Amino acid sequence: QVQLQESGPDLVKPSQTLSLTCSVSSGSIGNSYYYWSWIRQPPGKGLEWMGAVGYRGSTYYSPSLKSHISISRDTSKNQFSLQLPSVTPEDTAVYYCAAIGSWAITTVQTLCVPHEYDLWGQGTQVTVSS
Repeated sequence: QVQLQESGPDLVKPSQTLSLTCSVSSGSIGNSYYYWSWIRQPPGKGLEWMGAVGYRGSTYYSPSLKSHISISRDTSKNQFSLQLPSVTPEDTAVYYCAAIGSWAITTVQTLCVPHEYDLWGQGTQVTVSS
């Protein structure tokens, strides 16, 4: 069973860059047929898909965040990462890494639907505050 674990800071100051890493075990991010995503949930709000990196290395971003975020992978460490620069308090959220099998994707839009994902990390609370 593929397992995911987020790591990163709990507290980030406004205007700084938030960097999170997801470590994947029992599955290769480069060879297994998964798409690896970042999803967040601000307090009192629903899940928001942020972006993904595919098993071939292609990246996909939410249109609302595309100009801001960067998702990358390190196949040697079996990790993928999120960088969100210039954070504001509105970026306070629980951040999840998640994965969806390529066999479950019928269209690109499927990537954007958090509830389609069947593998999730535990989530990490990130607070943006001075």
